[in-house]
Amino acid sequence: MKILLTGSNGLLGQKLVARLHQEPGVELVATSRGPNKLAAHFPAVRFVPLDVSQAAQVQQVLAYERPTHVIHTAAMTNADECELHRAACWQHNVSAVQYLAAACAALGIHLTHLSTDFVFSGEAGPLAEDAVPAPVNFYGESKLAAEHAVQASPGRWAIARTVLVYGVAHNYGRTNLVLWVRDSLRAGRPIKVVADQWRTPTLAEDLAEGCWLLARQAAQGIYHLSGDEFLTPYDLALRVASQFGLDAALIERVEASTFSQPARRPARTGFLIEKARREFGYQPHSLADGMALVSRQSDGAASARA
Repeated sequence: MKILLTGSNGLLGQKLVARLHQEPGVELVATSRGPNKLAAHFPAVRFVPLDVSQAAQVQQVLAYERPTHVIHTAAMTNADECELHRAACWQHNVSAVQYLAAACAALGIHLTHLSTDFVFSGEAGPLAEDAVPAPVNFYGESKLAAEHAVQASPGRWAIARTVLVYGVAHNYGRTNLVLWVRDSLRAGRPIKVVADQWRTPTLAEDLAEGCWLLARQAAQGIYHLSGDEFLTPYDLALRVASQFGLDAALIERVEASTFSQPARRPARTGFLIEKARREFGYQPHSLADGMALVSRQSDGAASARA
């Protein structure tokens, strides 16, 4: 297998590099739009610059590299930014996928495409793969359009949807709910956290493993990959406080209507993951074990910086 990974600088991309760089029988090519943030950590992994929103670059790189598999993690994922900058969102989340799907089909490459729970309305969860999508914001609309582009491809493909991903990354500008709560409480900052939305939070390592399972089996179809514990962001924040020994009194329970955000959020998503369990043996960490891993990685990163 030769796997070309897009978005290798992102949280999931970094976890996939860590998971696959020494996998027997796998040649890995990491790609991203910006400079390689993992050069110091994985110097043996070959890196190729690639902006997937540029059709000519996609065709050129895939034709030259000739991977057997592409795992596409690159995307514009900030829902509010997508709402405010719709043309850029469409270019990165839809046009890019059209370019990749066409190139993969033409070259006989299996494509694993990452999607999101935000393709759903949030009226009922947790959700199985056959639930009917009905996005409530432009980010969700773009990701659903991307799914349609993949499904229309004559090539081989799998779509991996996921939910509220958390984990520790190297030199990564964005944060996630678990790290934001931890860092805020460590700094003694009071925070407001939503208690009327429901999700199945996903450890980034689990999502990476799920993507590898789909690619390895050249899976065909849609798969839900997440954790299996259904809870609110507020409940998750309390778990973070407990895991890291921080003051939960700083966490204020609020409703989503407290916040004025450009993009509406679906209220109740979360996933049922039996299909991935049954077909590929996907088995996520418990939330407690996932946060314990985050704690160990954070301690290791702090020791390295010291």
